Amino acid sequence: MIELLLVVGIIAVLAALLLPAINRAKERARTVACLNNLKQLGLASQMYAADNAGMLAANQRQNLGSNQWVRGNMQSTVDATNTALIQQSKFFPYVNQASAFRCPADVELSGGDTAKATAGLARVRSYAMNSWTGSRYMETYPRATGYRTFIKDTEFASTGAAAVWYLADEHLATLDDGWFLVTMDDSQPFASFPATRHQRGYALDFADGHAATVKLRDPLSQPTSQTGVSSRNSDWVQLKQMTTVR
Repeated sequence: MIELLLVVGIIAVLAALLLPAINRAKERARTVACLNNLKQLGLASQMYAADNAGMLAANQRQNLGSNQWVRGNMQSTVDATNTALIQQSKFFPYVNQASAFRCPADVELSGGDTAKATAGLARVRSYAMNSWTGSRYMETYPRATGYRTFIKDTEFASTGAAAVWYLADEHLATLDDGWFLVTMDDSQPFASFPATRHQRGYALDFADGHAATVKLRDPLSQPTSQTGVSSRNSDWVQLKQMTTVR
């Protein structure tokens, strides 16, 4: 009996030591899969532009007009599980799989309903597009004079496509239409919040097609912050630096 208890104890200790490593491996696998999804969507955007005289897919706020890159409001439980909206995306013919529009670590519906997600009703989209791409709307934004918008792929040459992010993994709290608002005039720091699913980091696809994760360093860089986000917040400043240029 004593020997059996010793064996059980040793197994318990080994399990306790291995479990964190297993969890980290799972998290890493989800991060890699998320980056792969973004790369697929980024490649789809490049093929779409090549087929449309260099024009990027239209990217508009839901109440401003047609959003060609993707449809649906993820704050609506009806839209959030409607794969037909994903299939209407201008990128869908190039990726041909709805799963590419959702981060594998995104397992909640609006309101944090993990039960529905587990039952196969996970939200169909986790990503949103840089508000400075796909339309000229942001040029009319208050005090935004001088910052560049991008509606053709050749326009990225002015700043370098590798320096401007195109698609982002967005936080559940602000994910709605496919439009990720960044106010370069600091009027609304984190009007759209990046996700924190990847070990307190979020994934980005850049205009040149590469994808990367960005760590959030400031503890206030989250929608639950009671004091709000300062325009001097280091994560906010970093996001702006990757969004557009003057």
